[in-house]
Amino acid sequence: MTVTQTSADARAPVATPGAWAALAVVAGGLFLAVMSTTVVSVALPTIGRHLHANATDLEWIVDAYVVVYASLLVTGGVIGDRRGRKGLFMLGVAIFGFGSLITGLAPSVGLLLVGRVLQGLGPALLVPGSLTIIRTVFEDERQRAVAIGLWSTASGLALAVGPALGGLLVDRLGWRWVFLFNVPLAAAFVLLAARFVPRLARTPVRGGFDWLGAILSTGAVAILAYASIEGQNHGWSSPLVFGAFILGVVSLAGFVAWERHRTDSLIDVTLFARPTFTAANVAALVVFFAFVGSIVYFSAYFQQVQGHSPIAAGLDVSAIGIAFAVAASQSGRLVSRFGPRRPMLAGLVIAGVATLGLLRLGPNTGIDAIWWNFAVLGGGIGMCLTPMTAVAISAVDASRAGMVSAVHNSLRQLGQVFGVALLGALVYARLPGAVGPRFDRAQRVLFVGGLHNALWVCGLALLAAAALAALLFSLPGLGNPGETDSQADEVPGGARRIGD
Repeated sequence: MTVTQTSADARAPVATPGAWAALAVVAGGLFLAVMSTTVVSVALPTIGRHLHANATDLEWIVDAYVVVYASLLVTGGVIGDRRGRKGLFMLGVAIFGFGSLITGLAPSVGLLLVGRVLQGLGPALLVPGSLTIIRTVFEDERQRAVAIGLWSTASGLALAVGPALGGLLVDRLGWRWVFLFNVPLAAAFVLLAARFVPRLARTPVRGGFDWLGAILSTGAVAILAYASIEGQNHGWSSPLVFGAFILGVVSLAGFVAWERHRTDSLIDVTLFARPTFTAANVAALVVFFAFVGSIVYFSAYFQQVQGHSPIAAGLDVSAIGIAFAVAASQSGRLVSRFGPRRPMLAGLVIAGVATLGLLRLGPNTGIDAIWWNFAVLGGGIGMCLTPMTAVAISAVDASRAGMVSAVHNSLRQLGQVFGVALLGALVYARLPGAVGPRFDRAQRVLFVGGLHNALWVCGLALLAAAALAALLFSLPGLGNPGETDSQADEVPGGARRIGD
């Protein structure tokens, strides 16, 4: 392949050491946010025994965090654009640390869930701001692609370290330290952000804050997430769940209609008329549905089916996160060389095939037989995550990057909520209320059968997302005349591929 360098490339600004320091700080904040999802997964059986929690309680320990995180991301991103990203990032980290303290000291499930809600509010403020900071301090698009790859690597490291660290903390110090260890880290990142993260220009305010848009968007995400979680507890056709789904869809439709007629809208919904933007965001929803949702049940498989300790279960699934981190760290370089389309599509296909390959899991399958399959799955997800993010945040100029970052991350987290809830309904379909440390022989067979059903859904969803993305990347940009498939393959920074 030949790449032509343009004169613009030669004059591209070089990122300063301060930019890389700011990247390290905001990536650290993302690391804490992601790890707070995965680190708790191996602790759930222990928490259930100590606090006498049932299956629904344990699911909400995971989802209370993610629902708040997802539903408030859009509002948090727009507030950051208006009020300043650095201050909101620091506030988000501080709230996360305070929520971790409450959760770690909670004497009951009720107070633990209150702490998880506060924990979720923190990332809703800090995550969209972190991508905006990267979007602004890295002016050269090639370096920005590498920076996004390293930012995404923080997610992979959290996935790799989270289960193993959670198991170690549960085994050595007790389940409370799964949450308490966040407190000193959050305090450190607040101080580091004050030192190394620059203050960025705010977006000029053209009107008042879109409160109705904020209420409708937050309500739509929260209600749809609630309906997904409670569907397996009350039945998918129950009046409560069916009514919640209807209310969530109506809220979402009302939000779109409201935003289309405002000049100072919370979200520019016309961006979804751009096929590449839609492809990136739909893929993000599916990836987090299939990937993060399934990790929770892989941890349960090793503990409840095979009887492994929490730390052993964490190490069993660590191949996923390690491969994810390695692939994500290199994906930015692939994007800077080939453009986002090919790495994104290749990653989705690899992840889908690897997920279907795990259908050979049985009640007694050892990690030595499947660790490489886990690694391929993690590598595929790591390969596609950076191009998805790069396409999303490049849709607008830096002044509105918080809004786009919030939309993209909100869909990622909503996918995670749906994944944990809907996949859990499949995994435990014939095991209602089964939360013990280890299943008997019959329960093990039923669990594995449910896990196979979930893996079918995940693998086919990833392959369908790849097919849809390939189709959308081939269409002209309806909301951006002139955007075509060739632009989807354009190398960031102005260079263009001229031959293979």
